[in-house]
Amino acid sequence: MLKIIRTEQEYNLALERAYHLMQMEHVLGSIESEELDLITLLIEHYEKEHYPIAPPSPLEAIKFRLEQMGKNKSDLAEILGARSRQSEILSGKRKLSLQMIRKLHQVLHIPAESLIAEY
Repeated sequence: MLKIIRTEQEYNLALERAYHLMQMEHVLGSIESEELDLITLLIEHYEKEHYPIAPPSPLEAIKFRLEQMGKNKSDLAEILGARSRQSEILSGKRKLSLQMIRKLHQVLHIPAESLIAEY
């Protein structure tokens, strides 16, 4: 019977069941398929409460997005306008200005919330 996961033991049992269900080949809409969908939602709910993931720092967000887009540090220098600025930003010696935040948001599509966080 599926129910809200409240303990670590229930969480581990749910993970085991989900793993077992993923090893099976089942048809979309089958009982097993529906059970896997539901148990996945229950696991996600438990993990959000007990294992929250902190948002990345602005520097981590910039580095990740550059990597995602196949860009390098020199591309960041072009966005920010100066190579020395790019180096100072990535080393943490210089904070992002409002103008830089706007430009990074516009060009790299990094959420502004990620760029304005303290670091």
